[in-house]
Amino acid sequence: MADFAIGVDLGGTNLRIAAVDGEGRLIEKVTLGTKVALGRDRVLDDMCDAIRRLRDKYRASSRLLGIGIGVPGIIDMEAGMIRESPNLPGWSHSPVRSQIEERLATRVILENDANCAAFGEKWLGAAREVDDMAMITLGTGVGGGIVLEGHIWHGMNGMAGEFGHTTIEPEGVLCGCGNHGCVEQYASASAIMRMARVAISSGRAPALAKAASSDPEFSARAVYNLAIQGDEDARGIFQQVGRALGILLGNLINSFNLPMYVVGGGVSSAWEAFSPAVFEEIRRRSLVYAATAPASQAGEQGASARVKAKVTRNTIITRALLGSDAGLYGAARLPMTDNRQMSSSRSA
Repeated sequence: MADFAIGVDLGGTNLRIAAVDGEGRLIEKVTLGTKVALGRDRVLDDMCDAIRRLRDKYRASSRLLGIGIGVPGIIDMEAGMIRESPNLPGWSHSPVRSQIEERLATRVILENDANCAAFGEKWLGAAREVDDMAMITLGTGVGGGIVLEGHIWHGMNGMAGEFGHTTIEPEGVLCGCGNHGCVEQYASASAIMRMARVAISSGRAPALAKAASSDPEFSARAVYNLAIQGDEDARGIFQQVGRALGILLGNLINSFNLPMYVVGGGVSSAWEAFSPAVFEEIRRRSLVYAATAPASQAGEQGASARVKAKVTRNTIITRALLGSDAGLYGAARLPMTDNRQMSSSRSA
């Protein structure tokens, strides 16, 4: 078997670990619950035990290149520690990388989970035919990652790509970060639920109210189901999602002029409901997009879109292809590249 790396997607709920070879073939994947309530050491022990099992199972016939770990939150790239992570309470300012390296005696690269997802899509997904791209991840919150010349762009100290906290409504909804009107408050799963509750409390959204009262697990998925069935209140919520993303993407296109922007994360499965508003808003707000849009711009995807971005220099906006595995593949890719030898703005 060829050389391989191990990628880890460390979430607040699930811990996923995969062995991946240099050609991007998934060798084996393990999924565990993240026992956050039991403390950081318990989570690290569970993670390292699972990594050891994978490592020992395959290293007799191949070489382990290293371990990449995607973590939600702000990462201090040089120190190898998590500065802040709302999904991992008690992990702030802890030297996680060195703690894992001590347990495993193996090279470890710690990275933001959205950056890992962008790196995965660049390697094997929607952006594999381009060198430069940006990705927006839509989940409970909104994250992002930037890849330039095939490498993750970290900015000055590892905080580049915080797209979820870009202001789109200066006097808008208060965000957990302290700002008002962040994209995260309009285009995440939690934002969809907030807007649904507002609509229900107004007394003018009977279908949403009925769904919420009859389903104890009422979620953003339920709002999407109503939207595709034609409920106007649910459709209006996804139009707000699309408008927020369109404003964000218009600004990114005007600022970076990249060939591809990829939209991923769980909420991206509602692409059909929000993408028309995305493109309508971008056309209104981006002069650069007006000059570089492909002839068919309503959600181009797949190989034809990737080739078009590379050959014709169009601006392509498309859904991610790797789904929830994008971050795993990106994390596994980290040790396969020599990111630690790059300049400070690109170092991992």
